[in-house]
Amino acid sequence: MNKYKNIFFSVLTLLIFSTMAFAQGAADNESTVTSSKAIGAGLGLIGFGLAAGLAGIGQGLVGSRAAEGAARNPGAVGSIQTLMIIALALIESLVLFALLLVFLKVA
Repeated sequence: MNKYKNIFFSVLTLLIFSTMAFAQGAADNESTVTSSKAIGAGLGLIGFGLAAGLAGIGQGLVGSRAAEGAARNPGAVGSIQTLMIIALALIESLVLFALLLVFLKVA
């Protein structure tokens, strides 16, 4: 029974997806491209917001761990601070890269 159920749903999926291939006509191509760009821009902005939010969490964790490390070993404050600044710069560069990708996709 399980075998027949898998075959049924596989065939049903193929039939549903094959109808989408023939759904678009040639007359409305420009409006379809415009609407797809708008949807893509919205999804890109959502992705950028997610990347920026998670980067903010990461930067907060880096700062808290650096402060904790400096409190535990005051002699290593200089090297901890250097590593913290490098880590924060790398995290921020990833956010700026995500912003660049959003701008490239929107334009």
